Amino acid sequence: MNNKLFVGNLSYQTTENDLHDAFSAHGRVVEVNLMTDRSTGRSRGFAFVTMGTDAEAQAAIDALHGAALDGRPLTVNVARPREERSHGGGRRPHSGGRSRY
Repeated sequence: MNNKLFVGNLSYQTTENDLHDAFSAHGRVVEVNLMTDRSTGRSRGFAFVTMGTDAEAQAAIDALHGAALDGRPLTVNVARPREERSHGGGRRPHSGGRSRY
């Protein structure tokens, strides 16, 4: 098992300190990363929490998955590796010329 956890369905008011406090009740918290929007700085509603050991991570999942934090039921599970995204995006190649219409 991996000791890095995905935490979803967060309230936009939840802070990294709130998450640290909630997860530290179940073991040593190594790192908390609250994901924020680049342009606004506002929370994106999810975070990653790294626990000290796999056993502590499992204890946090067992205790906090479905538990309420800031009025919202948390989704807590083992973080999966990020999937590569294609950079195609469906854009058409630039023709380099002017439109003739």
